[in-house]
Amino acid sequence: MPAKTIFFLGATGYIGGSILQPLLETQSEYSITALVRNVEKAKRLETFGVKTLLGNLDDSDKIQQAAADADIIIHTASADHEGAAKAILAGAKARFEKTGVAPVYIHTSGTGVCSDNALGTHYDSEKLPLYDDSNRAIMDSLPDTAFHRNVDLIVLGGGEAGYIKSYIVFPSTIWGILTGKLVDAGIANPFSIQVPLAIKGSIQKGQGAMVGPGENEWPHVEIHELSDLYIRLLKAAIEGTAAHGRDGLYIGENGTYRIKDAAKAYTRALHAVGKSRTANPESFTEEEIKKYFGWVLPMNQICRRSALLSYLLGIPSSPLLLSPDGSLLLSAPTSALSNILSGRLG
Repeated sequence: MPAKTIFFLGATGYIGGSILQPLLETQSEYSITALVRNVEKAKRLETFGVKTLLGNLDDSDKIQQAAADADIIIHTASADHEGAAKAILAGAKARFEKTGVAPVYIHTSGTGVCSDNALGTHYDSEKLPLYDDSNRAIMDSLPDTAFHRNVDLIVLGGGEAGYIKSYIVFPSTIWGILTGKLVDAGIANPFSIQVPLAIKGSIQKGQGAMVGPGENEWPHVEIHELSDLYIRLLKAAIEGTAAHGRDGLYIGENGTYRIKDAAKAYTRALHAVGKSRTANPESFTEEEIKKYFGWVLPMNQICRRSALLSYLLGIPSSPLLLSPDGSLLLSAPTSALSNILSGRLG
């Protein structure tokens, strides 16, 4: 059987790199072309047997042609770039019209679609429902104005038209440091965003801090668990056993945490190295929230993956991010802290 052709957007990123690494172990099954902005990273990536296409998400013509040449499109580069999504769909449609086979399109959104504007306050079930990816009705009720939803609807539209099989993954707070040969080669980004963002804001403030009282709740997933979800989803999509379209929405989470628990952990770590005045977190001011975070950290995100997904795709239970007393284990925030202090996170 000839190798499946994959067009990969975001292959050098945190999520994308975590997916590409295991795919490299099965190169006889896939012929991969990656869209890459950086010339040096493109050269390094080619040494691993990956074809590269120099460009960025604004290069619609390049994206459209590459999508037209692919059996499978994996997009982890942006949840919000309408132009790239439309170019992918245009290419996929051209391929479908030529071959009669709908390409597989695995798109990355985010659990920001399942959020409120709580400003650090506790989750209110009357204002925000529990979004469960096994509940078609509740997922269809996501407002069109939700974060990332505009692009999700574009992707879903292609699936409804029948010229792609769409699968949308919604990663939550991703934690852990990505490891592997693409990281060692300086190709893939090994670091997450949310916790490092809060730590950097705290360092600039000179005090460990959070938004409001930090009572807001977020789902979380470890980076290698998330990668496993994508790989298993890819294989199931190829086999035709994974739901697609409006039934093919997959939330990447394996537990929940409160922002204040993360703040307690990184504030203790900051205080220990002289970067926080006290060991207990305070609240960021309104000006600091606008400066450092925008909408990212003040919200609740209430969603869960279904037990059915765990059963069908074999996703294992997560090593607990929370210790028995409910406080966040130091491993995730302190690893982020050490890399910030060494200048590795910019």
